[in-house]
Amino acid sequence: MVTAVVGVDLGGTNVRATVLNRAGELLAPVVQHPSRAQEGFKITLEQIVLTVREAIEASGVAPAVIGMAVPGHIDSSRGVVRWAPNFGEMRGEIFEVWREVPLGDAVQARLQLPVVMGNDANLAALGEYYFGVGRGQARGLVMLTLGTGIGGGVVLTRHQVQGNAHWEGGVLLVGLGGGAGELGHTVVNFAGPRCGCGARGCIEAYARRDTIVELAREEARRNPDSLLNTLTADDPSKITPALVSHAAEQGDPTAIAIWHEVGVYLGVAVANLINIFNPEIVAIGGQIAKAGAPLFDAIHKTVRDYALPTLLQDCRIVPAERLEDAGVLGGAALAWQAAEARR
Repeated sequence: MVTAVVGVDLGGTNVRATVLNRAGELLAPVVQHPSRAQEGFKITLEQIVLTVREAIEASGVAPAVIGMAVPGHIDSSRGVVRWAPNFGEMRGEIFEVWREVPLGDAVQARLQLPVVMGNDANLAALGEYYFGVGRGQARGLVMLTLGTGIGGGVVLTRHQVQGNAHWEGGVLLVGLGGGAGELGHTVVNFAGPRCGCGARGCIEAYARRDTIVELAREEARRNPDSLLNTLTADDPSKITPALVSHAAEQGDPTAIAIWHEVGVYLGVAVANLINIFNPEIVAIGGQIAKAGAPLFDAIHKTVRDYALPTLLQDCRIVPAERLEDAGVLGGAALAWQAAEARR
């Protein structure tokens, strides 16, 4: 009988792993080591193996499957990283990113355990579905993760499809080549600012961390009486999203207006997602979601203006619950699905 799996969160800075039971409970503290993502595949592989081994030893349990959340375009059926721009190595003066890297097979060969993997933002949605606000029972969940960029994922259930669907629980929408769920590139203004992807007006161009910081610096300059200037001693380089949230909590009109502007654009994106997927839950995750009421009030108001009313009445828009361990939980959720499929 399967009692535990390993959840792994591979990031550009660190690799984190832990062993979890079926309820998503951590059986030992999360183990973390630098991923050394820009020192080449072999070195990063060694960091993954080291981290997973230590996590298994700390738990004292023999896991059945390893589930890995990996940034980039992931072909989950083959266990291949098709493209990961933050991983690679310098060759001469050129940084060669990971392309068509067989990460799944390499980890499996070293640890002698089955390995499944998927995009980190997609899997964060799956983890939130099973171990967060979805409780493993929601009739569909869409998740946006707000941070350095904006990722997301779509978890579908048989309640959302018509035809001969028999699966229990939620399944992750990954698309033909594993690249679906790029919700951060939902266009909310086709004439908007240029996004890192090359298009204009993506929600990521409006609500990613650096854009919020730039907006806050400009608003602080325009409003010299803002608490933002007091908190930073008139040094705009010290402004962060967390500081904007702190100022908003103190009632600063400038900070509240910043979150309102960001929330309006997010609300348009969320309304589009509700109209397309008709989920029971839209979860907003990532560190920026900690902005709380000033951000969510604007999201809710805008969604009411743009979502179809009969779809909105069945949907809850809420903060994600598992912000800190989204990656390892998502990897674990995928691992549990693989373990149960093998029974």
